[in-house]
Amino acid sequence: MSDAQWAALLADSLLVFHFGVVLFVVVGLLVIYLGALLRWQFVRNRLFRFSHVGLMAFIVFETVAGRICPLTEWEVALRERAGQPTYGDATFVQYWVQRLLYWDWPPQVFLVLYSVILLAIIASFLIVPIASRRS
Repeated sequence: MSDAQWAALLADSLLVFHFGVVLFVVVGLLVIYLGALLRWQFVRNRLFRFSHVGLMAFIVFETVAGRICPLTEWEVALRERAGQPTYGDATFVQYWVQRLLYWDWPPQVFLVLYSVILLAIIASFLIVPIASRRS
């Protein structure tokens, strides 16, 4: 496999991983509240909850700082290395994941959206408390 092919494969893999991160944040919040109603114990797990809130806090802080997500920067660099356009013509994976993941909205819209999600995640710590270490 050539260097360009490796870069393209890594870029596609990174895009899928990035989509998984978005799913973890969005679906994770829904799972926390649903899990509380259905008494799923894993939604009170410290690692799960702190990873969830920490990731969303990072996303809000990078947005406030006017930074692009590092995953996006790496993917674009890999696509350039592969000689691929960063937008436009794309592989099957690129096309569908980018359509779902990247929206052309002003940065302020994302800041409000991310902040609301972060506040809902923080509220989940009060509504669905983490299990005590003794449990």
